[in-house]
Amino acid sequence: MHSSPKDIEQLLQRAHHIAGWQLGEIAAELGIAAPHDLRHHKGWVGQLLEHWLGASAGSRPEPDFPHLGVELKTVPIDANYKPIESTYISVCPLTGLRGLRWQDSAVCHKLSHVLWIPVQGDKSIPVAQRHVGMPLLWQPTADEQQQLQRDWEELIEQVALGKVESITAHQGELLQLRPKAANRKALTEAIGPDGCKINTLPRGFYLRTSFTKLLFQRNFS
Repeated sequence: MHSSPKDIEQLLQRAHHIAGWQLGEIAAELGIAAPHDLRHHKGWVGQLLEHWLGASAGSRPEPDFPHLGVELKTVPIDANYKPIESTYISVCPLTGLRGLRWQDSAVCHKLSHVLWIPVQGDKSIPVAQRHVGMPLLWQPTADEQQQLQRDWEELIEQVALGKVESITAHQGELLQLRPKAANRKALTEAIGPDGCKINTLPRGFYLRTSFTKLLFQRNFS
C-alpha cells in the first residue's frame, strides 16, 4: 500500500500510472490475490485502488483522502465507456435530522471533489484481466451543485416527515435514495408516518447512472 499522497498532483500521478493496467497486475504489485468473481467480493475493486492510491479514510463518513478533500469513486463501464450501475455515495441518516444542513452532509463533502476511475465491468472478463481506464478529477459545476443540494434536501425532508418507506428510486434528478443492506433482516430505526420510531432497511444515496454517463461523455469523448 502506498502512503497517503502529499498533494493532488501526486494522487493524479498514481492514478495515471495504472491507466491501462489490468486489476490482476495492480493486485500482484500489492501482494493481493484477485478473486475469481465479485459476487462475494463486493467492493474489492474500490479497496484495491484505495490501497494503490493511498486512501486513508477507511469507512469514516469523509472523503477517501481527507487531507486533500478528494473522494475516490471506481465506476464499472461497458465497451463504450458507459457506466453500467449507479454510484453509491453514503448512508442516509434516518433519525436525528433536526438542524442537518446540506453543507454539513456526507454527500456534500464526498461530492465536492471526486477522482473517478473507470474500470471494465463486463462480467465475461475475468476480474484479474479487467483494465483500468483514464482517471478524471471532477468538481461539480454551480448548476450541478444546486441540483445535488435540491435532490438531497427534498429526500431528507421526506425522511424527516416519516415518509422514508414511500420514497422510490425514481425521485431525484441526480441523486436517488435506495435501500442499502446486506440482507432484508438488517433493519435500522427511522421516523414513521406518525412521528414514532419504525424499523426499516438502511438507505443510501446514489448518483444516477444517467449523470455519470453524461460526465464521462463530456470528458472522454
